[in-house]
Amino acid sequence: MPAADPADVDLLVDAAREAGRLVMGYWRRDPKVWHKAESSPVTEADIAADDFLKERLLGARPSYAWLSEETADDPARLGAARVFVVDPIDGTRGFIAGGDEWVVSVALLVDDRPAAGVLYRPVTGELYRAVAGQGATLDGMPLRVREEDPSRALRVAGSSAMLRRAKAAGVEFARTGFIASLALRIAMVASGRIDLALANPAAYDWDVAAADLILGEAGGALTDVHGRPLEYNRALPRHPALIAAAPRLGRVAASWLDAEAGAAPGGGRGGAP
Repeated sequence: MPAADPADVDLLVDAAREAGRLVMGYWRRDPKVWHKAESSPVTEADIAADDFLKERLLGARPSYAWLSEETADDPARLGAARVFVVDPIDGTRGFIAGGDEWVVSVALLVDDRPAAGVLYRPVTGELYRAVAGQGATLDGMPLRVREEDPSRALRVAGSSAMLRRAKAAGVEFARTGFIASLALRIAMVASGRIDLALANPAAYDWDVAAADLILGEAGGALTDVHGRPLEYNRALPRHPALIAAAPRLGRVAASWLDAEAGAAPGGGRGGAP
């Protein structure tokens, strides 16, 4: 199991909080918005937070490598033992719309596995934190996934495409609505707020590295539709369709989704997972 230095964990927590405060200076203030080649949006707040996090984290750990949605990729990370994985605003569309379902996501990979992860939700002040082998917390309180209860409808969050697949399989569920941040969607499974989160084949390491660890340390699992765990720090750090749930429910959900849903299309650096 990858080990994270306690000082590294504190660094992630402090950096995420500071980045969140910075981003709040742009929230609901009509920030400048651009669109990337694949039409996913980026705002001046994303760039400002990314610049801050890179300076803050690499300034403290200059020997570590870097992978971020808003920074040009450096292949040197592929041979690095420790890599910061950052999404300065996960859920940019929700941020632009003025909603509160977006987070600052920061993770540390050790030997290509998440060793520490932090999600900070600035609007509500919620902070999710996990360290490999040490559990996960929300605002200091331990997290544990909720096991499926056959007496009630499943609370499911995901893209319309993935929910259509579930409905086509005859699954009964209570949709919780679309949650713009995939990382938050996964973390809400860890906290028991929802039972199942689904994602299109459009997620990158920065979308899920911190949330994956949070869910795993809470007793859940983030897998592809064939039940396989995610691999990190690859040349193309992109993932297929994903399922986040308690382990048994995750296996059941995988049976709803055909193999086509697990094929990750090539190209692009964004989209709406």
